[in-house]
Amino acid sequence: MAWQDRILSAYEAARQIRSGQRVFLTGNCSTPQKFVQALCNRYQELEGVELVQLLDMGPGSYITEAMSEHIRVNSIFISAKVRKAVNEGLADFTPIRLSEIPLLFKRGRLVLDVAVIQVSPPDRHGYCSYGVEVGVTKTAAESAGIVIAEINPNMPRTLGDSFIHVDQIQHFIEVDYPLPELSPEPASQVQNQIAHHIAEMIPDGATLQLGIGGIPDAVLRRLTNHKNLGIHSELFSDGVMDMIEAGVITNAAKTLHPGKVVAGFTLGTRKLYEYIHDNPIFEFHRTEYVNDPFVIARNDRMISINSALEVDLTGQVCADSIGPKFYSGVGGQLDFVRGAFRSKDGKSFIALPSTAKNGTVSRIVPQLKPGAGVTTSRNDVQYVATEYGVADLWGRTIAERLHALVNIAHPDFRESLLEYAYEQKYVGKTYALGG
Repeated sequence: MAWQDRILSAYEAARQIRSGQRVFLTGNCSTPQKFVQALCNRYQELEGVELVQLLDMGPGSYITEAMSEHIRVNSIFISAKVRKAVNEGLADFTPIRLSEIPLLFKRGRLVLDVAVIQVSPPDRHGYCSYGVEVGVTKTAAESAGIVIAEINPNMPRTLGDSFIHVDQIQHFIEVDYPLPELSPEPASQVQNQIAHHIAEMIPDGATLQLGIGGIPDAVLRRLTNHKNLGIHSELFSDGVMDMIEAGVITNAAKTLHPGKVVAGFTLGTRKLYEYIHDNPIFEFHRTEYVNDPFVIARNDRMISINSALEVDLTGQVCADSIGPKFYSGVGGQLDFVRGAFRSKDGKSFIALPSTAKNGTVSRIVPQLKPGAGVTTSRNDVQYVATEYGVADLWGRTIAERLHALVNIAHPDFRESLLEYAYEQKYVGKTYALGG
């Protein structure tokens, strides 16, 4: 049967879902918007449906108290659209490292009845590309009993381990809408200061992992005089395109996949989507490969840069919750912290502004907020960077860590941090900050 004979309307595709099924929705900028809308329109006909999803970049939030009694979302990485629902008990959250998410499907922890994906039109050989989101989606589609695909001419044809044949897809929905876009924002003065400190420690020929946010983008913009940089990252955005065009990112010095940008997905603008279309410099791979610390470590001079909400005086990092309130997810931070550290001449950075809430709250804290999750343990942290400098924590005593972290805290909070250290007997009363 030709694939065109399996085309359904979004309404008809949504009617393929039955009560009690577990359905995977591809996420990031590949969210299947027409299907989601059609499914939500018939939620009252269903009972006990579980929607497994990652970062949702589609328009609007569709989780309501009424819908949650019929269709319940299980978010594996919390986006702004589901954060309120998760913290109000209307949706679930599964904490897990990004590299291990596909194992949930492979090992049967989350058995998928249906996977709903979004792909490019098939080529002459019948292969569709997963486009901007390969990382988790490819394994989910291969693990599901039924695959439903929105086929969108706006989805770029990306290369690498990024294809599915039309024979592996049971139903198609023809759509034609622009992919969601995430435009880079201008860096703040603080972000630029942090970026300056990190950029000074990045050598020529380094391979970079850049987490999401203003600080990684600002670091990239500080590297315009570097040579032969490479990318091995769970994600990338428009800044990578700009640095390729400037001749800074060549991938020539990479010891794994030389000449290639390796990633699991991308978040960016239409300009980036058009740039990566059929562009052989980019290779998209499954997350269990890209984020495997042992694979990451095969890149010499691997540099990982990730953000945090707060860091305590012993070096514990929280990046996914504010106290007991879930905020995002672990993502790939720990995967790359461990992979970069094991790389030859590699370095891992946790980067954050020294304060929050207009300077009224320190992000270098005596202890993490009650209920906060430890995203990266103090045993794994190497460097912590704020606008006041970089603290080297690896192999340091508690007293040495405290010294390094207090020195990069905002000056308004250094005295109170020291007072806490005295109370806990981390250091004696004769302790003094300095050099």
